[in-house]
Amino acid sequence: MSDLFHPDVPDDYIEQVGRVMMTASWHQYQVLSKRADRLKKLLNSKLEFATHSPHVWWGVSVENKKHGAPRINELRQTPAAVKFLSVEPLLEDPGKMDLSGIQWMIVGGASGRGARPMQEAWVQSLRRQCREQKVRFFFKQWGGTNKKATGRMLNGRTYDELPIIQ
Repeated sequence: MSDLFHPDVPDDYIEQVGRVMMTASWHQYQVLSKRADRLKKLLNSKLEFATHSPHVWWGVSVENKKHGAPRINELRQTPAAVKFLSVEPLLEDPGKMDLSGIQWMIVGGASGRGARPMQEAWVQSLRRQCREQKVRFFFKQWGGTNKKATGRMLNGRTYDELPIIQ
């Protein structure tokens, strides 16, 4: 996996990827980036042709307040039909979030050696905010050094919601 919007990836290549995604419309694409400024710029210009289709979902990583939270507004300023947040690994309490214009949130904890712990209160807050702001919620995992042992149950159930495609 890599970030399509990395500075070393030429605009022309990104545009070609967009054209392939539009041609292969029988697939569902999730394009995730930490480079929300470039994503916003291209989705509002050279890639606009790939923003209105419900089979291409555009998202940003939101791991914390300082770096991740500002990406939400960048994504919101695009014409993407489906906008999503990958809040993983969740490294701190993100606090109150404006989720207007966002259709889907994925939440998960860090996993593997050296994984930083995620607090249940943070996850509960995000789930509650999604409910209040009508954003679909997908809980991926608690994480930790043994993610199979910690699982993905929250409040005694799994949350596997997907965006509602118009």
